[in-house]
Amino acid sequence: MAFSGAVKIGDLNDFIAPSQACVVSLQGGKLDPAADAEVQLQQRPRGGAAGFSQTLPAAPDQAVKVSLHDCLACSGCVTTAETVLLQHQSTGELLQRLADPGWTVLVSLSPQSVAALAALHGLPAADCGAALAAFLRGLGVRAVFDAAAARHLALAEAATEFVQRYRASARGAAALAAAAASGNAAASASASAAAAAHNGYAMDVDEAEAGPQQAAAGSAAAAVGGPLPMLASACPGWVCYAEKTHGDHVLPYISTGKSPQAVMGTLVKRRWCSAAGLAPDRVYHCAVMPCYDKKLEASREDFWLPGTQVPETDCVLATTELQELLEQRGVDLRSLQGVPFDSILGCAGGASNGWQGGTQPQDVQQQQAQQAQQAQQQQPAGPGSMVPACSGSGGYLEHVFRAAAWQLFGQQLPPSTLQMTVGRNADLREAVLTVDGVPVLRFAAAYGFRNIQGLMRKVKLGRCEYDYVEVMACPSGCLNGGGQPKPRAGQSAAQLLEQLEVLYAGAGGTSGGSSACSSGREPEAELAVQQLYAEWVQGPPGSAAARQLLHTQYHKREKTVTATLADW
Repeated sequence: MAFSGAVKIGDLNDFIAPSQACVVSLQGGKLDPAADAEVQLQQRPRGGAAGFSQTLPAAPDQAVKVSLHDCLACSGCVTTAETVLLQHQSTGELLQRLADPGWTVLVSLSPQSVAALAALHGLPAADCGAALAAFLRGLGVRAVFDAAAARHLALAEAATEFVQRYRASARGAAALAAAAASGNAAASASASAAAAAHNGYAMDVDEAEAGPQQAAAGSAAAAVGGPLPMLASACPGWVCYAEKTHGDHVLPYISTGKSPQAVMGTLVKRRWCSAAGLAPDRVYHCAVMPCYDKKLEASREDFWLPGTQVPETDCVLATTELQELLEQRGVDLRSLQGVPFDSILGCAGGASNGWQGGTQPQDVQQQQAQQAQQAQQQQPAGPGSMVPACSGSGGYLEHVFRAAAWQLFGQQLPPSTLQMTVGRNADLREAVLTVDGVPVLRFAAAYGFRNIQGLMRKVKLGRCEYDYVEVMACPSGCLNGGGQPKPRAGQSAAQLLEQLEVLYAGAGGTSGGSSACSSGREPEAELAVQQLYAEWVQGPPGSAAARQLLHTQYHKREKTVTATLADW
């Protein structure tokens, strides 16, 4: 078990030592921040003598316990040593909650995890999702959700936030003015909306149904501040690294939109629980994700119910942990009769509004098998070559790029998959929108720390040429997360990744609706998304109501004196 490489690089050590000033002392209590000026090595005194200010003292014969929440507040060690801290986010804890009749257990499945298990068990993604739903229901889980539902909301917020930032930026204003001068009506409307927003005028336009000119005059009035480039925030490994290593130099650039996991937690604890008439503090929400770093994300205070200590996501299991549970129970997913996912729109059970698993037609299964076989034979793309933008990290770049091209410049891109240019390596890809021969939007996907490092240097020096960057800590993105199953014997990592991409994109992210990588329908156009914004959020994407529910904040993690000396 390991966290992403980005969390463990730079000046962060890969072990826990007393000299690193962990926020929990050797006595089990919280360290007094005022005492941080001195480097101290203290053993646990016998008889319980006090040496530090304590909030949760441990008995002399008990092991000191550190929580993931403690680690988020500490700059000493975010490392593989945290694997010993995960007893509260494990299959054992999930089974204990299932055995307790006082708890209602809900599970949400990420499309990446479903795709990985589908490849492992030789199933189409939709069939695998349905079989997993049946298995979990058999364990006593009350409802099983497809996390792709939350992804649609996260994508809608990301696109709106970028459009607002672009209009408010000097770079965007110049590009819009140039395009407007050449007769681009959408750019002219966007420039006018941005000017009106700066002057404090409010405009009320329904962006869900408006065209580019009307949409341009929409939520710019409620623009969310933030410089360019806007950096995606769905990866907790990258976000935690940025908080602890770069702080205020980088945090303003990170998108404030919640990740799909965090959005699903909000949906479950604030909407589903209300519809079901259940108290959120007696509902246990478990998310199955491709990454161990998601456990850190679930531990953030920012993702607790307001005014409480009730997390919106109580537990995160990596894909491999769910597979281990299947093996412990001797379950073959191919032998299970699948059931649909539950609807996040209500509490009655049963899927609706396009978010459901189910058996695909035989010809679709055969087509996916052929695509997977062809993908395994493909050679990796070199620098400068053109490749599809579709990735297994949620489709942030493609969706935001298409939405910005339409809303800002009236450019409706063709339905074929967006093509990108490979940079200096396969994990750095770029997409450029040109209007009248002038580049107006420049996007990139930067995966893995070698690309993140170069990006950070450009951002801190004010020399980043991109408007938006989809940043992921894991090379190749979320489908290659640290919590995903390893390749089978005789299968290379590249072959497995190609197979997962086919399963993930071909099954529409297991949602039964439009894939995050497809361009047939925008997520905002989904009936269920519109229903959630109208009935639950009670405002369009980017509105004040949406920002309150679907956005978050980040924090500079101060580096302690003792941690600095330990690194030296």
